[in-house]
Amino acid sequence: MTETTLKHKTTLSLFWSFLDKFGQQLIFLGSSIVLMRILEPSEYGLIGALAVFIAFSTLLVDSGFTRALLNRKQITPQEYSSVFYFNLLLSVLLYLLLFAGAPLIARLFHDPRIVPVSRILFLTLILNAAGMIQQTHLTKRADFRGLTRVNLTAQLIAVGVAILLAVNDYGVWALVAQTILYAFFRTLFLWFYSRWMPLRVFSLKLLRSFAGLSYKLVVTSLINAFFNNIYPAIIAFFYPNAMHQVGYYNQALKYQEIPFTILSNTFRSVSMLILPEINDQTERLHRVVSKMMKSLAFLSFPVGLLMILIAEPTFTFLFQEKWLPAVPYFRMLCLAGIISPFAFVLNELFIAREKANYFLGVEIVRRIILVLLIALLFRYGIMGLAASWVIYTYITLIISLILTGRLISYSLSAFVRDVLPYLLLALISSAVAWLVTRQIDHHLLFIVVASTVTALLYLLLCHLFRLEMTREIGAWFSLRQKEKR
Repeated sequence: MTETTLKHKTTLSLFWSFLDKFGQQLIFLGSSIVLMRILEPSEYGLIGALAVFIAFSTLLVDSGFTRALLNRKQITPQEYSSVFYFNLLLSVLLYLLLFAGAPLIARLFHDPRIVPVSRILFLTLILNAAGMIQQTHLTKRADFRGLTRVNLTAQLIAVGVAILLAVNDYGVWALVAQTILYAFFRTLFLWFYSRWMPLRVFSLKLLRSFAGLSYKLVVTSLINAFFNNIYPAIIAFFYPNAMHQVGYYNQALKYQEIPFTILSNTFRSVSMLILPEINDQTERLHRVVSKMMKSLAFLSFPVGLLMILIAEPTFTFLFQEKWLPAVPYFRMLCLAGIISPFAFVLNELFIAREKANYFLGVEIVRRIILVLLIALLFRYGIMGLAASWVIYTYITLIISLILTGRLISYSLSAFVRDVLPYLLLALISSAVAWLVTRQIDHHLLFIVVASTVTALLYLLLCHLFRLEMTREIGAWFSLRQKEKR
């Protein structure tokens, strides 16, 4: 693939991938403004407490095969079909196991409501498994436009039903319906849009051909899923007034994640497509990764610092004062979220270079560090747990950069040189915005003024210092103007 073709493919993929992720998060935000005003924090806590089981089981169903499919350039219909049947069968077995274990989970979290809720919610495992290969097929074809249509349409239907149920006092079942209906309609639309149908073929031999990469990926992903979702479970098990606190923490985590998830998923989707194409060109990989780091820094730093600044008025204005206990968690977690997209993109580099062994050994070391941090800071309550996640996230990024330096000579110092200018200018911009808004009491006015000052000043400073990303944006607009003429 030539440099020009790669750039065009990257730009087009980025656009549709960003539109998909941004659209989903926008719909999620809009629906949550309505739902969180109606529903109680404890009802969100019930869903949050089950997150670790859903995430862990979903990854176990996938078993790393779909990611291995994406990484391989040529895939036969027999290979697609074998993975499809394996995923579907495993999802049914896991659902039956979780169905039987629902009473035990309820006793673990001291809330009998978990039994019926979990038994319905865990159906998402089967529904999602039924659409995994169709999604992989579309991603392989770089049809991010089709995926965007599928995801957004399914989410709109699910959100509409959830709001209707919440208004009619169905409580937590509104959230359950939202999750189930999204999984159902998304899978249904994937089947119709992708037009892929499994053959009547299943081969363990073909599955084993993926084992070298997939088993390391799945073990790593399972460790990730467990620890990334373990905090609500810890809170539900150990702390008083548990489901309310789980609700506060979980919603703080979700809203902190919105912009960073958009960035991470957008760049990851493109990385899955682009990095394997050039995985044998070390110098070119170095340039592409460096550009991605700068692009992420340009967006992530000002957004994250602005979120910390406007957290309290935003929660009050959007969700009412009953959700204010979530604000301290939100601000703390933003410190982790602001750098999380960098690590996600670097992980895709390891997969592209087929260095899954980097994942497994290092992931175990990183999670040992996380367990030690949790044990050390647990005594300081939920804020201590949040702080342990922040510290862990920075350690994770440093380890990833050390490994990247060995792979493509993109070192920790190179990363700092790339992103530090954007961090400094974002800090200056948000500090000025804080000074300007200190005396503003009106919530909406505070949000608007702080956002405007931060954005305009940041863009102006980036332009004055002639940082690379502003030059890239300027060049892109100039090209568009020439094309119109």
